Amino acid sequence: MIFDPILELFRGRAITIPPMDGAFRPNAVLDETPVLAELPQADNLCALGDRLLASSGTALIEIRADAAPETVQSFASPITALAAAPDCTLTIALEDGTLSENGTPVSLPKGVTCITALAYGPDGALWLANGSDRHPVSGWVADLMEKNADGSVWRRAPGAGFKVMAKKLAWPFGLLPDAKGCLVSESWRHQLVRVEGSTVKPVLRHLPGYPARLAASADGGAWLAIFAPRNRLIEMVLQETHYRFDMMASVPRDYWIAPAFASGESFLEPLQCGGIRTMGVHKAWSPSRSCGLVVRLAPDMTPTFSLHSRANGKRHGTCSVIEHQGRAVIAARGGNCILTAEDRT
Repeated sequence: MIFDPILELFRGRAITIPPMDGAFRPNAVLDETPVLAELPQADNLCALGDRLLASSGTALIEIRADAAPETVQSFASPITALAAAPDCTLTIALEDGTLSENGTPVSLPKGVTCITALAYGPDGALWLANGSDRHPVSGWVADLMEKNADGSVWRRAPGAGFKVMAKKLAWPFGLLPDAKGCLVSESWRHQLVRVEGSTVKPVLRHLPGYPARLAASADGGAWLAIFAPRNRLIEMVLQETHYRFDMMASVPRDYWIAPAFASGESFLEPLQCGGIRTMGVHKAWSPSRSCGLVVRLAPDMTPTFSLHSRANGKRHGTCSVIEHQGRAVIAARGGNCILTAEDRT
């Protein structure tokens, strides 16, 4: 009808989120899989040759199957991203906006201070995701609640400087480069996009959670970490501008109605009715602000299966996953641990 565009302003908008079905069918694999290491705030993972490295706050940790985790190096600021080149060059980004390669500082473009992910391409180029030009990495929840889309992706060819490849991204959080471009996880838009030349094309849309980092698999596919689920209550809050900004101004950040790396640790946290314990039981299917979710993607980026830690689990906040020595290694930041799981393909 001719008046539809006008009437649409007065209609309520339905809040829908993709169901956990098909490749996303719920399970408890992450809560049942072996723990490789207990690690506070386990975040980034990186394979440096045969060595497995992880970040834990300000510490760079080596993870070994036959020994306790060992601190390799400590920094003055938390580690926000790791990447290793084929020649074993180790690149580290910190919360304070600095970047180094094998300990040598790297000059960054103006405004690049929120480095959420790093990755080397097959041509030796270094790709960098800048989550936001308004907040540091630790301010991710404020960036979401403000509904910003000021992230960018940069590429540094060997022997050259950084060049911007994409702008106006809603918190780019994962990178998977190849010979033609780079696959990027765009968290606040719940999708994967492909950056190729000057174009940005959606590859996988309408994910049921907030995607984090990406890693290649041996068969040409990929692994994707999802750090929190989408939630109808949170989706509603994101539509209510005045309520959202009042909440941000008057409520401590830990207790916002927003996604989280972990939940259920304080009685002050927001809680939906379906999440209330009944006779001491927390239902696995109840609404939650956090979860653990890792997705296996085929070479065409179609989801094939997923590994879950549901609302009643503890291994939440899965920010990173890599394939190492034939197994998936998963960092559960909210669960404070590193997990291993066999590939089910």
